[in-house]
Parts: sequence; C-alpha cells; structure tokens
Amino acid sequence: MRVVATASASRRRSFLTAEWRYLVVLNYAVDPDVLAPLVPAGTALDPWQGRLLVSLVGFRFLDTRVLGVPIPFHRSFDEVNLRFYVRRQLPGGEVRRGVVFVRELVSRTAVALLARLAYHEPYRVVPMRSAVPPVPGEAPGRLTYEWRTGGDWQRVAATAAGPPAAPDPTSEAAFVTAHHWGYTRQRDGSTVEYEVTHPVWRVWRATAPVLASDGIGLYGRELARALAGPPTSALIAEGSPVIVYPPRRLAVTANGSLG
Repeated sequence: MRVVATASASRRRSFLTAEWRYLVVLNYAVDPDVLAPLVPAGTALDPWQGRLLVSLVGFRFLDTRVLGVPIPFHRSFDEVNLRFYVRRQLPGGEVRRGVVFVRELVSRTAVALLARLAYHEPYRVVPMRSAVPPVPGEAPGRLTYEWRTGGDWQRVAATAAGPPAAPDPTSEAAFVTAHHWGYTRQRDGSTVEYEVTHPVWRVWRATAPVLASDGIGLYGRELARALAGPPTSALIAEGSPVIVYPPRRLAVTANGSLG
C-alpha cells in the first residue's frame, strides 16, 4: 500500500506516529447553519454530493509514539470523536481537504493534555472501554467503543459484513476516509493546520450501527438533534499506520486571507 504524503511532508519530522485500527464510522447529514459557526478561518465547508456530513468515529490507537518516543502506559488506547469536513484553497490552486473535530474522547490524560497544548484540539478525558480484536485481522465482527459521562456508559458500535475492499475514489467511503489535513481554531481566532498521512484504507460494509450517547452534553443541542436519528451511512475501516505532522499556524496575508 502507498502512503499518501506530500513532498514537503516527507522532509519533515513527524510529531506522532501510531496505528489507527478498526474505525467504526457513522455518518449523519447536518444543516450548514449548525456547522457554520465552527468553521476555522481560512477554510470552507466541504459537502459530499451537496450534503454536509458529520461523522462519529470510534477507533483504536496502537503503538503510539510522540517524536519517536513511546509514552509508558499510553501506547494503546481508544478514541471516539465527532468531526466534520472542510477544504482550504491555496493561492496556487491546490485544494487541501481536511477535518475539524467537535469533540474527541480519550481515557489517557497525557494524550489529551499534549493534544490541547500542541494543537488546541477539543479533547475530553473520560473512562472508556471497547470490544475489538487485540490485533488487526481480516474479520473483526462486532466492534464496540464505549465511554462514560455522568455515570452512564454510552457507545458506538457496528458489525463488519462482507469482504474488505479499497473504496471507489468517488464514493462516500473514500470521501470520509481521505481527508488528510486537520484544522483547529485557536483561542485568538487564528487557525492551525496539520497533515496526517496514511495509505488508502480498506473498508467493510457496516451493519446494525448503534449510537447511544448524551449528545447534548457532549456536542450541544443542534448537533445532538442531527445525531438522534439513524445514520445516513456507516462503514468500518481497517486502518493502518499513520503519521501526524507538527501544526502550522496559518499566516494572515496582506489582503486579510490566510496562507
């Protein structure tokens, strides 16, 4: 498999390396007015065939290293996040497609602190547990990621069905798994950009998807309403090794745009 990376990324030192495995992805359509206040400066909402999507994603971190160094007791853990999709048009015509995180849940305090300090990502530390295979394999079956807030366990789950396959490049599965940039609004209103590289992920069809969550407490009333019904689509991605590069603050140009 070929790692998707730019020439500039290949010359830079990574910030974090890990394996992301067994990604359960539930997609929901959302009104643009709900997402508009969350869009970082210098980016625009990126629709899929005219629809704006948010994705609830649960997955497993394995062999995590920061600046090449493993952190004791923090190499393997779960994450559940809610994200939406944006793009950034560069002056030369390049379009960078990325994600913006609404909320990221982990059970490791050091991971959350590091992500907040380096990227200002919206991490929250909660108790978590999961039912996933201990090592990557061909047939994961039922996958479940759970977290606890307010004394109640919540969960996202789905079952992998059929054989895994690389998605058609024009498909929704390719769209939600191939945004290789992250964008985060900073406290002063500026935007940080960072690159994430990984191979094309094989995906399974997901059956019996379930999301049982305190959506209002985690994401606010409007997004909770969007997540209350069944997902518009669901998939399970195999995952792979990933590289996350250091953040870069977008500079304000003479005309007031970001570059």
